[in-house]
Amino acid sequence: MPDVSKQPTDPRVLRTRQLIKDAFIDLLQEMDIEKMSISRIAERATINRVTFYLHYRDIPDMLEKMADDMIEDFKQAVGIEPEKLATEEEDWFMMLRLLEHIAEHHKFYKVILGSRKAPIFSERLLNMLTELISARIEEMGTESFCYKAGIPKDIAIWHGSAALIGTIVAWLRNDMPYTPAFLAKQFYLLTRSRMETKGE
Repeated sequence: MPDVSKQPTDPRVLRTRQLIKDAFIDLLQEMDIEKMSISRIAERATINRVTFYLHYRDIPDMLEKMADDMIEDFKQAVGIEPEKLATEEEDWFMMLRLLEHIAEHHKFYKVILGSRKAPIFSERLLNMLTELISARIEEMGTESFCYKAGIPKDIAIWHGSAALIGTIVAWLRNDMPYTPAFLAKQFYLLTRSRMETKGE
């Protein structure tokens, strides 16, 4: 039996949601979320209020669904191919794909992550990165750096996820002065050098 949740979305629905998303991003650069109204979003998106309500109950619902879509996009972007990569290559590759995705959609991410006007997006991203780092530490088990150094796992996860999202946000706020490949390599080298220094 086909999975209904996996059925492709009508292109007209996708187009309308993109119009709403673009309108929201434009308005977010002009005002705080609290000052936005559905009428303003609909007008900027060149749709009517009724059409907006066909997709979202209200602005908080719109933000929740947009944040859900963002995380889904991230998960697809960093997905590892079936051929298992070596641990170090996998970490670097995931970081690279994440940064490449952000660079490809930099206008959207610079507004929602680079500003403090919509914290739901950075909170969701932080949660996703926390899950990824937690899974990596669990996978490595006794071979993980935090285990060998006697660092509590939760502290290692907090540090890793905060460092990663802080780097991404600073990169966006500074107009991405480095390519995704260069930044991914530098972040990897920084992480590796800390591990090697502590391991001495």
